[in-house]
Formats: sequence, structure tokens, C-alpha cells
Amino acid sequence: MVLRREIIIVGSGPAGAATALGIVVRSPSLAAGTTMLERSVHPRDKTCAGGVIPKAVRLLRDLGLGLDVPQARVDGARVDMSRGRVDIADRDLCRVVRRRELDAMLAWAARDRGVELREGQRVLELARDGDGIRVTTDDQTYWARAVVGADGSGSHVRRALVPGDGGIVARAVMTDVPVRETTWSGFEHRRYDFDFRSCATGLRGYRWVFPCVIGRVPHANVGVYALPPADGLRMQRELAGIVRDIGARAAPWKAFPIRTLTPRSAVAAPRALLVGDAAGVDPLMGEGISFALEYGDLAAQAVVEAVTTGDWSFGGYARAVQDGPIGRKLRRLGLGARLFYGRASALMFRLAGASARGQAIGLRWYNGVDGWDERSAAHALWALLSRQPVGAA
Repeated sequence: MVLRREIIIVGSGPAGAATALGIVVRSPSLAAGTTMLERSVHPRDKTCAGGVIPKAVRLLRDLGLGLDVPQARVDGARVDMSRGRVDIADRDLCRVVRRRELDAMLAWAARDRGVELREGQRVLELARDGDGIRVTTDDQTYWARAVVGADGSGSHVRRALVPGDGGIVARAVMTDVPVRETTWSGFEHRRYDFDFRSCATGLRGYRWVFPCVIGRVPHANVGVYALPPADGLRMQRELAGIVRDIGARAAPWKAFPIRTLTPRSAVAAPRALLVGDAAGVDPLMGEGISFALEYGDLAAQAVVEAVTTGDWSFGGYARAVQDGPIGRKLRRLGLGARLFYGRASALMFRLAGASARGQAIGLRWYNGVDGWDERSAAHALWALLSRQPVGAA
């Protein structure tokens, strides 16, 4: 028997759940005909550093949700570069969470508000079928008027339904280590550490140490992020070096891909669209949670409009992604990646390390504080050169 639905969302992480919640807000009747398919069962493990920036907290609040999961608050940053170190003190730069807890909270919120959540549904095949999409899992076949691909960097929806440029896929490796008996002070001081010194020897990325809480026990989340060409063996050695540097013992590590958006990335096709990591996220730092929530809002708007207008091409969604706030911010982050991880790397880090005002503006822009990430480059330059307090600029 084929189960007929209005909308199928493949994946119930932040991007999929945000799409579902956005549909609930805009059209409760459409939400009642929407199903999220999840191959696992919540709460399920998800390999991710788990950094939730202030913009993501605001986007959750717009959906009527708080960040009601265990978290480590970050009020400062330490940045190591080949020529020096920068320490930044600020309030609430980030909240570090476990994705198993965040994703479960979001998926259950969508379920409780009227969207069907079907777990243990591994998608095997997707195909166009008349004026809809047929989705086959290992124990059920569905038919829907449209499919939202919220199924991560290796998206099955992308491969089956959205031809075209898939962006650039970066790589990350990470592990978690207890910090009670280590020498790393970041947890106690609510600090996260970024280390860009390896850029001088060819790594197109950075190393990180974040405070986190696992089972009420303080931990350090340790990792390495790199754009292609990323040498997996080198990244493992870098990871082991960080663990030694903070005085911790080696622990099992995990690797995962991070798809990044480029101006040529395809994010939609007739009756199919992509959100979150399936579409592409931040190439500079690999951050994806805030973008997942933004994508979900745009996708919800797109499917509701499609039902209303009968236009299932999703061309408007693709334009909204590339030409709107998501695309503009990701293009600027792409430029940042080319500058900081390219031939101009040494100069860019020297300039970044020289201006405390520039650092404050950059953090507010990246974190989306007070709408900074939606302001023009000219406004940022004016703020840099003016004498007004950064918060008032």
C-alpha cells in the first residue's frame, strides 16, 4: 500500500524540523499532511561540534522554542595564529550542545504541533511519479506532492532528484574528552579555542576546542576542519596533537563531511528542494545549525506558496537562497575562506589580529547579533572606521 502525503521531509535534524515547524506556523492544514522520515530513532547520535550561535537562538525563539537542552555557555574566545594570539571577552558568544538532544527537542516539537514523525525509515529510493514524488523506505512506500531533502551532506534526495553543482564538500574530524583531570582551562572560563597555526603549513581550515557537557560531566569537544584538499591522515595527527596539548588521553574519533554552498550550487528542482547540509553551509568555519534553521524557514514558505499557486518548480526558493540573506552571507564566508586559507593567509591573519574593533565587528557579523549579518559591506566598513561603540554602529 502506498501512503499518500502532501509533503515528505527526509530527515528530522534542525533543517528538517525547522521546515516542519515553519509549515505549522503558516498552514496547520498542510502540516497535518506533512511527514518527516527519520532513519534512526530520537534521541540519536549525530557527529557535530554543536555550536549554537546567538542568531540560531533567536531563530528558535521565532519558532516559539527555547534552547531547552543541556549546554555549555561560551563568553570568550582564544584565537591562535602563526604570529600571535588574540583573546576576546564577550557575553554569550555561543552555546555548545549535544546534537542528539537538540535534534530530539526539535523533532518532538514538530511532532507535538501536528507533523507526523515516522522513525526507523531508511530511504532506499526516490523517483518522480506523475505529479509527485515516490519515496520508498525499507518497509513502506510513500507518495507526496513534493519532497524536502534535509538528509545531510550526503543527501539521497540531492543525488536522486536535484541535478547540478553540489558545492564543495569539506571534512571534519572530532572527539570528546573529559576535562576534569586535564590542563585545559576553557571549560572553567567559558571559552572556546580556535587554532589557525596549521594554515601556515597548508591546512585550509582550523583546529578547535569547545567546552561541552556530556551526562553532566565537563568535556572538551576537540576537532579539525579542512576544505579540500583535506589530508585525512594529517587531520587525524592534528586531532591527536590537540588532545595531547590539553593534557587529555586519546579517545575514539569520528569523521564527517560538511557540504558548503557556492554561487553555482543547485538547491532545488521541480517538486524537490534541499535544506541545511544537503543544500550547503558555511565554508569558512563549517557552521551549519543557524543556516539549517534559516533554510527551514525559506523551505516552509516555498512549499506553502506551491500549494497555493500550483507552481511546484521551486525556482523562487532557489533564488531566495542564492540572492537572499543566506546566499549573501555564505558568499562572504566563501570569500573569507579563499582569503584566510589561500595565498593571502598570512596577511589576512595579521590584519585580523591587529584590530580589536575589527574583531568585535566580525564576531557580531558572524553571530548575527542585532542583524549585523544582513547589513551591507559598506556599513561594516563605516563601523570599522567610525568612533561609535560597535553595539551602536
